[in-house]
Amino acid sequence: MTTAMTGAPKAAPPAAPTIVLIGHGMVGQRFLEALVERNVSEAAARIVVLCEEPRPAYDRVQLTSYFSGRTPDELSLVEDGFMARHGIELHLGDPAESIDRAARTVTARSGLTVAYDTLVLATGSYPFVPPVQGKDSDGCFVYRTVEDLLAIEAYAEHRTTGVVVGGGLLGLEAAGALKGLGLTTHIVEFNPRLMAIQVDEGGGAALRRTVEDMGLIVHTGVGGEEITADVAGAVTAMALSDGSSIDTDLVIFSAGVRPRDQLARDCGLEVGERGGIAVDERCRTSDPAVYAIGECALAADGRVYGLVAPGYEMAEVAAGAIVDGHEDGTGFSGADTSTKLKLLGVDVASFGDAHGTADGCLDVVYSDSRTGLYKKLVVGADGALLGGVLVGDAEAYGMLRPLTGSVPPVAPEQLVLPAGLGAPAALGPSALPDEAVVCNCHNVTKGAIRSAVADHHCITVPEVKKCTKAGTGCGSCVKALTALVNDELEAGGVSVDKGLCGCFAYTRAELYEIVRTLRITTYAQLLDSHGRAEARQGDGCEVCKPAVGSIIASLAPTLGASGYVLDGEQAALQDTNDHFLANLQRNGSYSIVPRIPGGEITPEKLIVIGEVARDFGLYTKITGGQRIDLFGARVDQLPLIWARLVDAGFESGHAYGKALRTVKSCVGQTWCRYGVQDSVRMAIDLELRYRGLRSPHKLKSAVSGCARECAEARGKDFGVIATSTGWNLYVGGNGGADPRHADLLAQDLDDEKLIRLIDRFLMFYIRTADRLERTSAWLERIEGGLDHVRDVVVDDSLGLCAELEAMMADHVTGYRDEWAETLGDPERLRRFVSFVNAPDAPDPTVKFVPERDQVKPDLTILSGPTLPVRTLEGTAGR
Repeated sequence: MTTAMTGAPKAAPPAAPTIVLIGHGMVGQRFLEALVERNVSEAAARIVVLCEEPRPAYDRVQLTSYFSGRTPDELSLVEDGFMARHGIELHLGDPAESIDRAARTVTARSGLTVAYDTLVLATGSYPFVPPVQGKDSDGCFVYRTVEDLLAIEAYAEHRTTGVVVGGGLLGLEAAGALKGLGLTTHIVEFNPRLMAIQVDEGGGAALRRTVEDMGLIVHTGVGGEEITADVAGAVTAMALSDGSSIDTDLVIFSAGVRPRDQLARDCGLEVGERGGIAVDERCRTSDPAVYAIGECALAADGRVYGLVAPGYEMAEVAAGAIVDGHEDGTGFSGADTSTKLKLLGVDVASFGDAHGTADGCLDVVYSDSRTGLYKKLVVGADGALLGGVLVGDAEAYGMLRPLTGSVPPVAPEQLVLPAGLGAPAALGPSALPDEAVVCNCHNVTKGAIRSAVADHHCITVPEVKKCTKAGTGCGSCVKALTALVNDELEAGGVSVDKGLCGCFAYTRAELYEIVRTLRITTYAQLLDSHGRAEARQGDGCEVCKPAVGSIIASLAPTLGASGYVLDGEQAALQDTNDHFLANLQRNGSYSIVPRIPGGEITPEKLIVIGEVARDFGLYTKITGGQRIDLFGARVDQLPLIWARLVDAGFESGHAYGKALRTVKSCVGQTWCRYGVQDSVRMAIDLELRYRGLRSPHKLKSAVSGCARECAEARGKDFGVIATSTGWNLYVGGNGGADPRHADLLAQDLDDEKLIRLIDRFLMFYIRTADRLERTSAWLERIEGGLDHVRDVVVDDSLGLCAELEAMMADHVTGYRDEWAETLGDPERLRRFVSFVNAPDAPDPTVKFVPERDQVKPDLTILSGPTLPVRTLEGTAGR
């Protein structure tokens, strides 16, 4: 198939040179952009691109995001009209099959022959498939292209088990995809640890524990020996080199890649002994008219680079050499192979001499196996930072990598200790030297970013991105980029707009004070009186409406307003989940999460939950927060289900709202021989006190009955740990994607003082936090950090404590269960229908199929032809 993006080749003078590009992946597209930036298309050159795949270049780094809902079109790297605008001929699905160097022609599969003056090979790499017997059976795949993913998704339907051969970057992404598709997933890695190239033994161990905690089964130090198939030729099992076997329906090979250099071999170009098209520092091959860039090229330093950043640099070098002449411009003699990724939701990063191979180097290591954190810095004898490995928390990567080769401005141990365990490191983007590379993908220095603001008058992050390309690659530098841009603007006397959104010039904390002080009870009143001039009398936006709705809801008892979030105007302000007081799931059904304070429940209530789940055909799961979640209710069933639950004494668990979720507990001294306080009683008291408390983000808590910490209180927004004389209170903790240990706020508290301090802490957080800011991020952002918070809520340095306590007392007094309120009002019940114009008709697209004696969503919808709905990686938020 031949598809041209332009109607005809570009008109050009007879002597116009022709540049032929073979391959249109990420590096190939960057090469085209580099030509355009050098005005090649405007200089009357003909550019022809031969592409094997049926679609233009797309973001292969983000390939797995297809399973999170991104379409192939959304992955595209080619702007609409780019090819036509610059006269580039793109032939899709028509790969080059031969090169005649003597005649300087390339022939494509379709028979198209194109003469060239300059030929650029960007053929990339191909997946390495180990020589395993049975590797060609039905159900064996590689994980490289969008088409590979489409084929895997289709085959995985109605399958139950999958094996990924390879525990590297793509292997873990493939495993995440299979897990997201609902398959029991095994990872088989020949090396003794996962991601052996990027991380050391300690990092590999931390990563393995985290991966296994997600339910994936890891086999390291073994390889695949044989794949067995049934009589129809479909995979049934894989035998391993240690003599064991895995029953499986599907196998994905992701055991590394090899340079695609066959075209070069066939036409006599020099290739490396182990593969790769040999190039010099200008990316020229052994034929001066032929260049090679990206994963197919063996660079001048003798390495093949499998990362996109070196490929981009090679694309720039080749374009410069072709346009400006071979002796001009910067060459490519090697590249930084530092990487930062999020694999299966786990941050993993390595940079510099990550394995500590330099003579006399020392390791500075922090490891916490319980939370899956591992941080190692490699330091030279002179104190210079040589490299590092980060697993579980790679937040510091953007700051550490540019410091490689220099002595950090703070002690290395401060750089690995999590917040709350040591003195905070006063290290940020401003501490970097101007020559430090901030964006590794496009080799953009801090100095270039500062210049974009100071010399090119860029005043926003998008403008700086467009000017420098920083932040347009993998995106790991965007946070540092934003901080640098804001710092440079403020240094130049430019006021940085820190408003909540385009409707309000105020921060969330400032809006909270306006609402509280002026006793504003509606969004419209606040927008018309304090919104930006151009936003007044308008409808607002999807950023400020739920934020203001949350502020009004949290202040409702104090303001004397209705605290019911679906009353009047408030209903239009809520996020999706709040609209029906339930979490929307991916097939259009909803979940029901009754509150179970402290995780304590009677047999009678357990029976009610079981009967409700059985009668309504709901999927049932016990969660890590010590609750029971029921999934699969249609919107019209929600009132019927909740009527039975409320009658049995249950209340809303507020899993749908930015509010308190749970207060987890161990069994405490009542049952446990190690317990020193009654943790269950305290957890119940706290959960009943703070239930329904609306806040900038969700709140989680836990109470442990002794220092063994079985309830994991230090991973919560506020956590309580029993001592022999009372309770220790910790704040600002967080699990999930960005884990943080909570900080000790106060110790050896009696019950009364503990609750009083929690009241103050929560109300101070609600009062001063930004929109969607967890307590962990708030504690690190707020000026003065933990010490300031302690001064305010413990020592009452601002004289606010009486007011904070009074506001919490208003909340406790004014609390009403939202579902009980809803069931008691026929008008409120009218919203719980799938179709307003047919209130008695259920949604026909909400269907289920059986799995493990329960149900799961049937992700097939009918819209003309049958279309598969992509599977999300992980589950929807509760």
